[in-house]
Amino acid sequence: MQILIINSGSSSIKFQVIKMPSEEVICKGLAERIGLENSILQFESKGRSDSEILSLSNHEDSLNAITSILLHHKMGVLNHPDEINVVAHRVVHGGNLFDQPSIIDNKVLDEIERLASLAPLHNPANAIGIKVATKIFKKASQVAVFDTAFHQTLPEKAYRYALPKKIADKHDIRVYGFHGTSHKYVSAEAIAYLRKPKSKIISIHLGNGCSMTAVENGKSVDHSLGFGPSNGLIMGTRSGDIDQSVVFYLMDSLGMSSKEVNQLLQKQSGLLGLTEYSDLREIQKAADQGNKDCQLALAMTSYRIKKYIGSYIAVLNGVDAILFTAGIGENSSVLRAMVCENMEGLGIQIDAHRNIQNISTISEIQKDTSEVKILVIPTNEELEIAKQTYALFL
Repeated sequence: MQILIINSGSSSIKFQVIKMPSEEVICKGLAERIGLENSILQFESKGRSDSEILSLSNHEDSLNAITSILLHHKMGVLNHPDEINVVAHRVVHGGNLFDQPSIIDNKVLDEIERLASLAPLHNPANAIGIKVATKIFKKASQVAVFDTAFHQTLPEKAYRYALPKKIADKHDIRVYGFHGTSHKYVSAEAIAYLRKPKSKIISIHLGNGCSMTAVENGKSVDHSLGFGPSNGLIMGTRSGDIDQSVVFYLMDSLGMSSKEVNQLLQKQSGLLGLTEYSDLREIQKAADQGNKDCQLALAMTSYRIKKYIGSYIAVLNGVDAILFTAGIGENSSVLRAMVCENMEGLGIQIDAHRNIQNISTISEIQKDTSEVKILVIPTNEELEIAKQTYALFL
C-alpha cells in the first residue's frame, strides 16, 4: 500500500509517500512560510534533495506545487496519481465524534468544516487538502487522522471547564487537545527508549503551534491546548493563555468585534505580536544582535513552558523524562537551554555541550547528575499517520 501523507499546519505542509507495511519512505518534503514572501518547497527522493523559492499564497497553491513535484519527470516518484492507494490527512480538530482514524465521506468532511471555527488556522486548510487531493488522486481512499484523538483519555477533572454543566454538555464545550499525533509518536518512542512502560513523561511540541502533554503510562492525562488550539504556550501568531477580561475589554472598551478579536489573538499575537517576526530563527538572530523585544519574547516563551513543566510534574507526582520535539523543539538549542536553566530544584539539569550537538535521532541532553532525562526526539507525525491508516484497512 502506497500512502501519501498530507500534514497541513498553520503555515506549512509536510508530506511523505510511505510504503506500508514496510514503512519505507519513498519521498518526503515540506512547503513552509505559506502566505509569506519567499515560500520554500523542499523535496527529497531517490537519494537527492532539492529546494526552491516559490510564491505560495495559500494551502491550495502549496498542494498543487507538491503534486507537480511528485509527478516531476526527474525528481518525481509517481508516473500517475492512481499509484497512490490512500491519501491520509492530518486533521487538527475532530470534536467528540472521532477518537480513531476515519475514511472520509461527505459526512466526515462536513464535520471537519463545521469544527473550523474551533481551529480556524488548521481545519480550513485540512478541508482544502482533502478536497484538492480528492480531485487529483481520484482512485485513492481519503482518510482523516485526528490530532484530538490521543487526548480522549483525559480524565474529566482535566477536560471539563468550570462552566454551567447544562451549557457545557449541550454544546460539547470541553478541552479537546491537539498535536496528539506528534505527542503520541514521541511519547511511545520515549517509552521504548527508556524501556519503561509505566512512566511519567512531559512532551513539549514546539513549532509554529506549541503544546505540552502530561503522559502517564502512554496515555494523555493533561494538555495545554483546550477547546481550540489557541491557549497555553506562546506560539508563532497565537497569544496562548490570556485573561478573558482582556477579550471583554477589547470588545466593550475598544469597540472591536468578536471577529476582530479572534483575528488579533489567532493571527496577530504571539511571537509576531511581540517582535513583528513569527519565525523563531529570525527572533533568535535579532535577539543576538541586541533586539530587546526579541530577547523579551524568548524569555516569555521559555518562562511559560517552565510554568507548565512545574504544573505537570505536580499532576504526575514526578517525571521520568521531558521531551522536546517539532521544528523549534528539535532545532533550537537556545530555547531548550532557557527552558531548562535554573530547574535543579525539580531534578532537571541540562548539559550545555550535549544540547548544542546536531540532533538526528533520540538524543539525551541532560547532565549525568540530572534526576530527569531530557530527550530531544524528532517527531514523525507522518509515520504515525501511516501506521494508523494502514491498521484501518487490515
